[in-house]
Amino acid sequence: MKVADHAQRAKEFNKDEKRVDWHDETLWFIRQKRDRASHNIPQWEELRNTASQIKNHTLSNLHHYLQEFERNAQANGVTIHWAANAEEHNNIILKLLQERNISQMVKSKSMLTEECHLNDFLGDHGIEVIDSDLGERIVQLAKEPPSHIVLPCIHKKKEEIGELFHEHLGTPKGSADPQLLTEAARQSLRNVFLTRKAALTGVNFAIAETGEFVVCTNEGNADMGVHLADIHIASMGIEKLIPQRRHLGLFLRLLTRSATGQPITTYSSHFAKPAKGKAMHIILVDNGRSRQLGRPDFRASLKCIRCSACFNTCPVYRRSGGHSYNAVIAGPIGSILSPNFDMKKHADLPFASTLCGSCSNVCPVKIDIHDQLYKWRQVIVQEGYADPKKTVAMQVMAKTLASPTMYRIAGKAARTTLKYAPFVVNNKLNAWYLHRDMPEVPKSSFGEWYSKNRKNND
Repeated sequence: MKVADHAQRAKEFNKDEKRVDWHDETLWFIRQKRDRASHNIPQWEELRNTASQIKNHTLSNLHHYLQEFERNAQANGVTIHWAANAEEHNNIILKLLQERNISQMVKSKSMLTEECHLNDFLGDHGIEVIDSDLGERIVQLAKEPPSHIVLPCIHKKKEEIGELFHEHLGTPKGSADPQLLTEAARQSLRNVFLTRKAALTGVNFAIAETGEFVVCTNEGNADMGVHLADIHIASMGIEKLIPQRRHLGLFLRLLTRSATGQPITTYSSHFAKPAKGKAMHIILVDNGRSRQLGRPDFRASLKCIRCSACFNTCPVYRRSGGHSYNAVIAGPIGSILSPNFDMKKHADLPFASTLCGSCSNVCPVKIDIHDQLYKWRQVIVQEGYADPKKTVAMQVMAKTLASPTMYRIAGKAARTTLKYAPFVVNNKLNAWYLHRDMPEVPKSSFGEWYSKNRKNND
């Protein structure tokens, strides 16, 4: 059975027009907040340039900074683990929990654990994982993946959340009051924080110079989980490094303004060493990152700081929803990261873009996202993963555009068809027509107009 591609999944999302409209409007509102926040800093472009250069330097010397980070973290009393892939990452965590006879764990937001499918893996081994980020908790209860990096449940209506909470948390049926629902989530998580002996966090930034790492949240849930647990496990992609602590302020200024338009996250928590009597473990995960680093055209995607600014500005993402991408990370950045993991499965994603360049314009570390989307299209076609119908159509178009005679004949045939037999084009079998209005038939081609007018002016 053929798996639905992005266009088919987006079509399902678009059946609910009201949902699509407020999804679009809400994300554009956040994009506007980002613009106001960035315009209030005169040196914003200088900050972006500097951050991009720091990330370029770090990626070019990643082997050195990883070793420096490991050395300094171990000197702080932290245990470092290396995982080549998702399987190794998950097994390391399972072993750490089983060694301590822990069967329940609290987890704050971590896209890396989503990438590794950690929750399902631990569940299969009898270990319960509770996501403590409110948005993540909502999609966990709904048995869905997050649809957005920063706003995991942006696709859900408050009434749907109310029904979820009624079923799982016992809130009154039909209640959709955000304050009541948030309080119910707080009360249900309070006992989780107090009783879990293990806590897992992601890593926003890791500092090679000091061996410490930083976790950014707006809810304080990462701190609550970690400070009350006996063991803190941090899952970290190897690209999250920055060289020195003095660089951190630069990235913190860029991250939240780009993500939500805030001047700073509510909590930027630094973790350097375990508290007395407790343990801290960091798992450094590759899982395809080295392969991406070795692709000259795509290595810059590893600069991403997961702000989701490209999501909020993308006209395709805003009106197709995160789940239409069928990938851990959706949106424009996900469309250049996902083919690296599985090119065949995600061959459709680089084509889910208008190539308008808005994603690149808002990226705080200046990733050339739309250029990489275009380059991925070329790779996918060359590797034979493109839609066969589209491949044939492009070959025909290439031959037509390469021949002036064929181009003139094709243009005249198209104008004649649209004028005298529009039903040949304006029908449900034409995917182009389903989403667009056909243009008005021109009286002549540009070439004919130019030839006539040039003669008249001679």
